[in-house]
Amino acid sequence: MAYPMQLGLQDATSPIMEELLHFHDHTLMIVFLISSLVLYVISLMLTTKLTHTSTMDAQEVETIWTILPAIILILIALPSLRILYMMDEINNPSLTVKAMGHQWYWSYEYTDYEDLSFDSYMIPTSELKPGELRLLEVDNRVVLPMEMTIRMLISSEDVLHSWAVPSLGLKTDAIPGRLNQTTLMSTRPGLYYGQ
Repeated sequence: MAYPMQLGLQDATSPIMEELLHFHDHTLMIVFLISSLVLYVISLMLTTKLTHTSTMDAQEVETIWTILPAIILILIALPSLRILYMMDEINNPSLTVKAMGHQWYWSYEYTDYEDLSFDSYMIPTSELKPGELRLLEVDNRVVLPMEMTIRMLISSEDVLHSWAVPSLGLKTDAIPGRLNQTTLMSTRPGLYYGQ
């Protein structure tokens, strides 16, 4: 759960979210190093009076500033592709849950069991109890086992929706007439809010 004045992402609850956090830190460090180098070069050019006229025309400089960005892009792209394929693969799910988006609520169905479905409505602000969170509390929560691979089938009845649980690293669009699927696995018990 996010807290006020939080600067980073939520704590990871799934292996995929842990990988996403590591990738975020990896990419942020690369951006920080590039920004520091550019700021240093700009400050150097503005403060020094000594310039060598043939420095900017050198073939070596052009080769470096062509190859270096390509290497940086590869250092970002390879981990990104690895995580993308990890998020897409589904290994023998133990449970399948179908989520249907409606305009003001979600319908859930545990497809492995007969006649196990329910609707989940958001609790109005006027009916919240002390300690409950506005726009996050629902009347019927989805209960899922931990340390098991779960397949989520997500679609919509009427308009575009988005089914997301940030601490699990999930965000899947619910599109009318289309069935999207994602996999989740929680590594620890808890109450995880979706949006």
